[in-house]
Amino acid sequence: MFYFFKAYFRFLLRSTNQHGVHSPFVFGLVTKCFYDHKKYPAYQKIQKHRKSLLQDKRNIRVTDFGAGSRVFSSDERKVSEIAKNAGITSKRARLLNRLVNYLNVKNALELGTSVGLGTTAMAAGNKVQVTTIEGCPETAKVAAEKFRELGLDNIQLKVGKFEDVIEDRGQWTEDREKNSKFLIPNSKSVSISPKQPTTDNSQPITAHYDLIYIDGNHQKEATLSYFEKLLSAVHNDSVMIFDDIHWSAEMEEAWEIIKEHPSVKVTIDTFFWGLVFFRREQEKEHFVIRA
Repeated sequence: MFYFFKAYFRFLLRSTNQHGVHSPFVFGLVTKCFYDHKKYPAYQKIQKHRKSLLQDKRNIRVTDFGAGSRVFSSDERKVSEIAKNAGITSKRARLLNRLVNYLNVKNALELGTSVGLGTTAMAAGNKVQVTTIEGCPETAKVAAEKFRELGLDNIQLKVGKFEDVIEDRGQWTEDREKNSKFLIPNSKSVSISPKQPTTDNSQPITAHYDLIYIDGNHQKEATLSYFEKLLSAVHNDSVMIFDDIHWSAEMEEAWEIIKEHPSVKVTIDTFFWGLVFFRREQEKEHFVIRA
C-alpha cells in the first residue's frame, strides 16, 4: 500500500491537464470527454446497478487467478463488499461510458467482468456490443443476473481463464441450443436462464475491437501476455485500457514496456488507467493527465 501512495505522489508531480497537451487528438479527448461534466441518462442505469450490488448481502466464493486482493483475506466475500472495494468507482464508470460514446466504439472486449460494473458502464446507453470474460463462475453469475435486471442485451459474457478464452478467439462454434448458458472451456456448462441473452457463449468473438479494457490479472507477465496476444485484435483507431498500471513496481514495468512497443503511438497515464492508442498517423508521444 505504501508503494501505491508513493506512486500517486509521483503521478501528481508529473501530471497536467488540457493546458499541457499539444496533440489535437488528445486535447479533444481530454476537453470533450475526460472533462465533460454533463449528466447523461445512462448514468442512472450505471448507478442502479451499483445500488443493487451494494444492497446484495449474499456470500459467494471467489476464484482469483490474478494478483490477489489488497482488501480481502478470504475467498468467501459478500457481493456488496466486492462492489464497494473491488469494483470500478462511480467516477471512472461514468468516464468509461463517455469514452465508449466519444470514440464511437461498436465492439468492445473486457478482461475481468467481476460483478459487472465496468461492463454496464460500457454497455449502458451506447450502441456497442460488449464481450466480457470472467474467470470466476460465482461473480459471473452475479453479473449476469444484474445485466438481466437492467435489460442489457448487448453484453456477451464468457467464463474461463483469460488465456484460454483469448486463445479460442474467433474459433467458437455456433451453438444451436436455445438455452443461454455459460460455457467454461474444458469444463461443464453452468445454466443460468433461457431468457438471458447476455451470457450466450455460442457466437464467435469478433476479429477486431474498437476498445479493449483489461481489468483482471494485475501481474507483469500476464499483462504483457494479454497485450501481445490481443495486438492482432486492434485496428488503427482502437484503444486498449489497462487498469491499475501503478498497482505495483512490476505493473509499472509492464506499463513502460507497453509504452515503448513499436505499434503504440500515443499513451495516456491517468494513474488508475493507462490508455494506449495505435494511430499510425501520429508521432509517438506519452501523456500524464489528471482525469
